[in-house]
Amino acid sequence: MNFITKKFQELTTTELYQILQLRSEVFVVEQDCVYQDIDFKDQKALHIIGFKEDKIVAYTRIFKPGDYFEKASIGRVVVAAKERKFGYGHLIMKASVSAIENNFKVDEITISAQKYLKKFYETHQFKQVGEEYLEDGIPHIKMDKK
Repeated sequence: MNFITKKFQELTTTELYQILQLRSEVFVVEQDCVYQDIDFKDQKALHIIGFKEDKIVAYTRIFKPGDYFEKASIGRVVVAAKERKFGYGHLIMKASVSAIENNFKVDEITISAQKYLKKFYETHQFKQVGEEYLEDGIPHIKMDKK
């Protein structure tokens, strides 16, 4: 797995197409959730892209403090279904945390996590903050990492 970090303006049209296809495949089709994925936040984000044999199979977007939450944040964490058995979710999270530390010079991070992934995020030192809430009809929890 090879990871790169890019600003929105640096993404090629092919990369952007693959990212949007992967996000749609998982968040809309697999999770059967109709929601507005294209939210005009991508332009503010840095994009962490995981390539395997020139195909995007893992992805997140990260935000500096104040652009999404008060703290830096990671969102749209996604790995292609057939690639999950290889632990790429853990690798993309490590790459995302490192990218926040390197680009924004902070180590406090907030995420809005799907509740069923709580234990996954806890392995990356995130802790639940507050109560469960619904986001796009899916149970979520706010989690912080210090």
